[in-house]
Amino acid sequence: MLSVRNLSASFHTRAGIVRAVRNVSFDVAPGETLGIVGESGSGKSVTCYSMMGLIPMPPGRIESGSAMLNGTDLLRCPEKKLRAIRGKRISMIFQDPMTSLNPYLTIGEQVAEPLVIHEGAGKKEARARALEQLALAGIPDAEQRMDAYPHQFSGGMRQRVMIAMALITRPEILIADEPTTALDVTVQKQVLDLIRKLQQDMGTSVILITHDLGVVRQYADRINVMYAGRIVESAPAKELLEHPRHAYTRALMKSIPGLHAKGAPLYTIPGLPPNMTQEPCGCSFRPRNTLGNPALCLTDREPELVEISPGHSVQNCPGCLA
Repeated sequence: MLSVRNLSASFHTRAGIVRAVRNVSFDVAPGETLGIVGESGSGKSVTCYSMMGLIPMPPGRIESGSAMLNGTDLLRCPEKKLRAIRGKRISMIFQDPMTSLNPYLTIGEQVAEPLVIHEGAGKKEARARALEQLALAGIPDAEQRMDAYPHQFSGGMRQRVMIAMALITRPEILIADEPTTALDVTVQKQVLDLIRKLQQDMGTSVILITHDLGVVRQYADRINVMYAGRIVESAPAKELLEHPRHAYTRALMKSIPGLHAKGAPLYTIPGLPPNMTQEPCGCSFRPRNTLGNPALCLTDREPELVEISPGHSVQNCPGCLA
């Protein structure tokens, strides 16, 4: 359904060129949930924002690549055509619903808006369908709450509103960018279960962006691990979680608090991600590699992503695979 090849995006700033996404390639199959994981700043969100034409230009710039959605290259679409795709064929749930919802419009108006814009629905029809979608999203007393404003909802309810708005046009792909940020654990599970249920009902593909491997363990079919703007490992979820190969993937898994013995110190990845304004030379993870053999990491060139078994690809850095 979606095929991204060699996508590179950067930001041209006064401090230099920030190479946020570098030669990223992946596919999303119909009905599949793809998890994209990594630390903050690894390029997860910028990858999806670039596909949808949502990075500000300037300073943002798509340097290369393609993103084919059933034959349409999203990176080369005229703006008018791309606007017809966004919100209709591809929808997005943003990280913070409070800043994504308009405080001056009622919930009903905002959920109905995609129907008016993309399907030309009348006001009465759009309101009726918005009410139905809010009920499906688990909003209690949906009819009474249609005329409420975002500040009158809790964080979990606002996230449900965002889900209802994103899915009301029955998109082919839903991008969920950290959809459970700032929610407590119980509400997190409710929101993710809701996305999965609506996905199954509608046959929508989902790209789930998160830094939480525990989330993708439960909900993703396939996982891409990103570091320094590149995919360092990609595999079916079960395969990657049971047989992680790259040192960064192993470090992320070792950092999960629930996997530690009671009373044992928590493992943390030392150091910080690399400065993306500097052209990388060799393996980007070498300075932080404590689970492999950094002495063997490449220093003269960046490692390439190679397939080591059917469906399982990893950067071929000897030090990170040690």
